[in-house]
Amino acid sequence: MLALQGDVREHASVLRDLGADVVLVRRPEELDQVDGLVLPGGESSVIDKLSRAFGMQRPIRGAIESGLPVYGTCAGLILLADRITDGIEGQQTFGGLDVTVQRNAFGSQVDSFETDLHVPALGAPPVHAIFIRAPLVRDVGEGVEALASLDDGRVVAVRTARMLGTSFHPEVTGERRFHELFLDMVRAV
Repeated sequence: MLALQGDVREHASVLRDLGADVVLVRRPEELDQVDGLVLPGGESSVIDKLSRAFGMQRPIRGAIESGLPVYGTCAGLILLADRITDGIEGQQTFGGLDVTVQRNAFGSQVDSFETDLHVPALGAPPVHAIFIRAPLVRDVGEGVEALASLDDGRVVAVRTARMLGTSFHPEVTGERRFHELFLDMVRAV
């Protein structure tokens, strides 16, 4: 779990409850200890700057290119995207996920909302999703599967064989199925 900024504690709690050994990654040598990496929600531009300041950007990019399974929620999804819109000047991503993501697509903090999503890959019941200054997947590239969309068709969850991204925060609602799916992805490598 990348532990530079964001809702690290919430993700770590869900993963531990599911039986995973959680390593808090803050330095390049800690990245070598993990079989999968979670990029938590938080502030994508801050995580980007901290990753560069702590020498983590290149190692994370290299790990992604080498096939490390990665799950990004909210800001983490932005950091996985190959392309972002509405980024701050100079903002970079780790990349690896062939999507275009729009930052803060739903507005500011006061525009946060909750809704239930039908996610066929997870089965019933619907996923109760919380969107907090959430991004939106504007374009899905080849090889990327849209897992969930809002009622109007806007994509809010995607995956590939080794990457998973959600615009919302399942770690906040007690929803564990996305983390279970991620752990299955890690075990499959």
